[in-house]
Amino acid sequence: MSAIDLHQHLWPEPLLELLRRRTTTPYLRGWTLHTDGEPPYEVKAEDHDVVRRTALDVAAGTGLACVSLSAPLGLESLPRDEAGASLDAWHLGAAALPDHFAPWASVPVVEPDLDELTRLLDGPFVGVQIAATQVTTPAGWEALGQVLRVAEQLGKPVFVHPGPTAVAEAGPGWWAPVVGYVGQLHAAWWAWHAAGGRGQFPALRLVFAAGAGLAPLHHERLSARGGEPGTVDPDVFVDTSSYGAQGVDALIRVLGIDTIVLGSDRPYADPLPALFGEAATRAIRIDNPRRALGGQHRGTTLKEHAA
Repeated sequence: MSAIDLHQHLWPEPLLELLRRRTTTPYLRGWTLHTDGEPPYEVKAEDHDVVRRTALDVAAGTGLACVSLSAPLGLESLPRDEAGASLDAWHLGAAALPDHFAPWASVPVVEPDLDELTRLLDGPFVGVQIAATQVTTPAGWEALGQVLRVAEQLGKPVFVHPGPTAVAEAGPGWWAPVVGYVGQLHAAWWAWHAAGGRGQFPALRLVFAAGAGLAPLHHERLSARGGEPGTVDPDVFVDTSSYGAQGVDALIRVLGIDTIVLGSDRPYADPLPALFGEAATRAIRIDNPRRALGGQHRGTTLKEHAA
């Protein structure tokens, strides 16, 4: 049984070249990444080697790896011309990856090109990624309505991933991932519910990275403060990235198992190999990701990838 990992990152050569040409953040100097909101980060070249990454996935039992642009870079929110050029580099490189990799598309924050998004989603791209920073309020979800509608009409999911952090106070390198990213996802989860997202987009599938910042665990507090938790939405998924048995168990207790999907965040973390027995492992690593993606990839069924 080959797993489907919905959350990985791999920088193809056109994106690396663009980051090295840039003179303002985000940019690469050698393999040192510079961004506005986080300390300089030493990227490991081997982490973006296609052959090595495929071998690591095969060894981990992963048959399909869904790779996305690293939204914390903030390329989507650059001035429109810069954002367009940056995303073109990502899409060009991602579309050329071997079939082991299934890319997520991205769109500029300013004036997203819906025709281009349609073209990408009609091709090898499995869905569209949005930065959680865009949807931390109900108004944010409403502003993205046209992008969400394109994904819904084409039967493709939307991947909610942490976005760039504000210029941080001096602190350890883990601060943004542990504090900033989690807070963004937490807000995005509750903003979707506060906006009545399901009523507006009845057929849209969502995948929240990193267990939606464990936001579902706060349903008791929601009830205590006058909110309505509602029922579990079978088309709103949360991935397992950066969490282990404790975090995933807590999510299952609130959401059930059918909306928990494998997401490793490789190369920053490894995929969970097994969880709570064979049936649960298959659900999280194979069956649920297949449903989240809608069952198709590059003309082949996801069932074939999971065989």
